[in-house]
Amino acid sequence: MGTPIAPVKSLDHLVLTCADISTTADWYHNNLGMKIEKFSSELQPDVERVALKFGSQKINLHQKGKEFEPKAAVARPGTADLCFILQGGTDLEQVLQRLKDKGLEVLEGGKVVSRTGAQGKIQSVYVRDPDANLIELSIYP
Repeated sequence: MGTPIAPVKSLDHLVLTCADISTTADWYHNNLGMKIEKFSSELQPDVERVALKFGSQKINLHQKGKEFEPKAAVARPGTADLCFILQGGTDLEQVLQRLKDKGLEVLEGGKVVSRTGAQGKIQSVYVRDPDANLIELSIYP
């Protein structure tokens, strides 16, 4: 296998390419409680950027066709598959009902399903965000 170039500690942020940044930001804020943060970079101080903050991570949002460089080789809405671990003590059956009450389609038969996360067995529900990214909401039992 060889020696790694540099061992990874954690994930800081990732980027989602969106059809409409406002729609995507509002969806994550209203449904998952992520904080919308506006910021600029040193390279482009006059250009407002948008991120979604949660815990110690964030998701930077890029507008389709106006992505910031450098970017992924294929940056398109709907190409992400993300799993979010919900706060401890969260009742996934209540989450499932809230999703349905908001009119969001719950995939996998509209039920809680068993999966395997990075640290073992998880219970999950699946939905899609406004860009059709697959969003998995999970708890460790």
